[in-house]
Amino acid sequence: MDHFTLPAAPERPSGLVGIARLAAASPKVRDRAEVEYFSLESRSTLNHESSGHMPFDWTINPYRGCEFGCKYCYARYTHEFMEIWDGKDFERKIFAKVNSPDVLRAELRAAKDKGLAIALGTATDPYQPAEKHFEITRRMLEVFAEFEALEFSITTKSTLILRDLDLLGVISQRHRFGVHMTVTTTNERLARLLEPKAPPPAKRLEAVAALAQAGIYVGVNAMPILPGLNDDSAALEDLARQAAEAGAKFIYGNVLFLMPSAMKQFMPFLEAEFPRLVKRYRLLYARSAYLNGEYKEQMMKLVAELRSSYGLAGNREELRLATRYHQFALPFDEAPERAESAGLVTPCNEAV
Repeated sequence: MDHFTLPAAPERPSGLVGIARLAAASPKVRDRAEVEYFSLESRSTLNHESSGHMPFDWTINPYRGCEFGCKYCYARYTHEFMEIWDGKDFERKIFAKVNSPDVLRAELRAAKDKGLAIALGTATDPYQPAEKHFEITRRMLEVFAEFEALEFSITTKSTLILRDLDLLGVISQRHRFGVHMTVTTTNERLARLLEPKAPPPAKRLEAVAALAQAGIYVGVNAMPILPGLNDDSAALEDLARQAAEAGAKFIYGNVLFLMPSAMKQFMPFLEAEFPRLVKRYRLLYARSAYLNGEYKEQMMKLVAELRSSYGLAGNREELRLATRYHQFALPFDEAPERAESAGLVTPCNEAV
């Protein structure tokens, strides 16, 4: 890990409040290939999932912003909480929550109900390039290794997760734990266009194989499913087949959720790379960020059939049975970070 000497924080700007004020006062700690890293003090680490539609109750994101630059990423709106309005800054200005492992330890110790269902990596990838320098995710895993009997999952697109196989093995023994590797497509060219700085699909599937061989419960998130891009039945079947061959235990999928902040980046991308689809997307997402109805039903049916055909049903219900429906009573104060998970729905890098 690189060790940084943090500069003194700049004067707090006037006119900003909450997380926007904290972000504006965050010291820059590093520049790398057009990406700026900032140190952000976190008041809270566990964020309550308030929609009630997700298979977990708490989320953790060690970073704000994500360098992978996925064109469809729903989470770009989280930078708007910090009064950062250029959507591209989501991948250019990365805020590292440097004190979050210590905060997490305190929160877990204070939890009245230890049966927490926790998802790490819901809004940003916990193994994005910033993690090589800050190692916040690894330090969080060290915290989880101090506890037991939690329900805990990690979602990522990164092969950097293999760095932490030692800790993942310990966590697998102490918790109900699983890894969700997001693989949007096996088409390398399409993946490079959609997720320009994420590892290639083949490397992600190699990571699935390595995790499986190490005894980690691991599967694939085939998401988002993007109309006209990666929703071909043959393409999805190829992904399911390769996931099964790699040793994945499950596969899940959901269709694209396109918030206005994401649409500002995604539609120009479509116009440049797939102009034939522009009209279709404008019609599909004219009234809502969600897709429902016949198209979604067809996609979910296809994913379910592939899950059955390739033995990728997993034992998800068994893993979460003991904790999913608990009413958790946690003595945490509300914090700015809590807004990340407000109304959380089908994110681009999520276990759904």
